[in-house]
Amino acid sequence: MRRALVLLAWLVSALPAGAACRQALALGLDVSGSVDAVEYRLQLDGLAAALLRPEVQQAFLAFPEAPVRLYVFEWAGSADQRRLVDWREIGSAGDLADVAAVLTGTGRVSMAPATAIGVAMRTGAEALAAQGDCDRRVLDLSGDGKSNVGPRPRTVKRDPALAGITVNGLVVGADPRSASDARGAAVGELLAYYRNEVIHGPGAFTELALGFEGFEGAMAKKLLRELQTLAVAGRGPRP
Repeated sequence: MRRALVLLAWLVSALPAGAACRQALALGLDVSGSVDAVEYRLQLDGLAAALLRPEVQQAFLAFPEAPVRLYVFEWAGSADQRRLVDWREIGSAGDLADVAAVLTGTGRVSMAPATAIGVAMRTGAEALAAQGDCDRRVLDLSGDGKSNVGPRPRTVKRDPALAGITVNGLVVGADPRSASDARGAAVGELLAYYRNEVIHGPGAFTELALGFEGFEGAMAKKLLRELQTLAVAGRGPRP
């Protein structure tokens, strides 16, 4: 962990002088019909707990002169997207605690059982469009299944609105230590789907959660990797 934090300190020291925001990070949570009530809570509470981990807080707060901005929404079918946390500049541990409190206090609302990843990508891109002064814009989508309604994610990746945005994925699959061979194969197939169809842009990657019970740990690992990545595509040093 110490090595990772040293790397983060080096990376943020390379930011252009006067940067207003080093990263805008939009998190989109899959709450489609394949996610039951228990899994819904594990997902939201897991994100909240990840944000409160000391190493994650340190990564968020490593460069106060150029903070991270955070946005959280949930998604399901083509007409089912709900903002949970509007853009919040993270300047203190208290800001992260406030976001975590919103997440743990959020209840589920009725949404279509469908999975519209392409629409979720467009929703995230629309939110990120207002954050053009950030040196990096990242959309992070979690999901436990393939898109089955709306535009194909592969098609959406070509939308001009996605230009300059990195899309990462957090795939939620069965724990292979307890799953059947068929379930284990399905996890590999879903990972390949996200890698080929969903993730996009410089430095894009996927992270795997071993069931929703593993969501917190996978989210923390993914946040650390995203916050330690300084890929400032298309942005030269400011005068």
